[in-house]
Amino acid sequence: MLVLAFDTATPAVTAAIYDGARVLAESTTIDARRHGELLVPAVQAVLREAGATPRELTAIVAGTGPGPYTGLRVGLATAQALAAAAQVPAYGVCTLDALAHAADMSRPFIAATDARRKEVFWARYAADGTREAGPFVDRPHDLPAELPVIGAGGLMYAEVIGPHRVQSAPEHPWAGALAAITVARIAEGAELDPPLPIYLRRPDAQEPGAPKRVTA
Repeated sequence: MLVLAFDTATPAVTAAIYDGARVLAESTTIDARRHGELLVPAVQAVLREAGATPRELTAIVAGTGPGPYTGLRVGLATAQALAAAAQVPAYGVCTLDALAHAADMSRPFIAATDARRKEVFWARYAADGTREAGPFVDRPHDLPAELPVIGAGGLMYAEVIGPHRVQSAPEHPWAGALAAITVARIAEGAELDPPLPIYLRRPDAQEPGAPKRVTA
């Protein structure tokens, strides 16, 4: 098994090659404004480092968000295009699940990413990283009280959430976690999600309305 995974739902443009047991190559760049420029070079870099070609892949996995509209669609469109070209299946994994997968927690917790507009995307997880509720989008002060919080969404609003609740790592999701989650779900015979976006709210860009009538 050889899985290519990547995520563009956060400022981290991350890509990885996973062989079913370990990450063979991984690349992560933090840049919230250059998803479209950075993703394909990152994919090419991890394929080259792993000594693999697209034709050798058995699956492609993309983070499905939640995330800002523009960045999120870059990853999902790329996943669908690459899967069609390589003739392999494409799957989706919630980006917050990948963030939670990398956490080392001993009790239930919250994973949160920046949703802009002074809000966070978040979900609640059991200590083993299993999602129990969410994802949601809310103001930081509306997060459930007392649970520890991981992710950039917590770090950005630590003073609001409570510094004692916010964990320093992980801050962003890693593509290797997306691949590991997918491989585990395949092994369990669990249903896999398609590479479709989780937006939670409408995009900022709107279709223009009808032009105003001008009267004489």
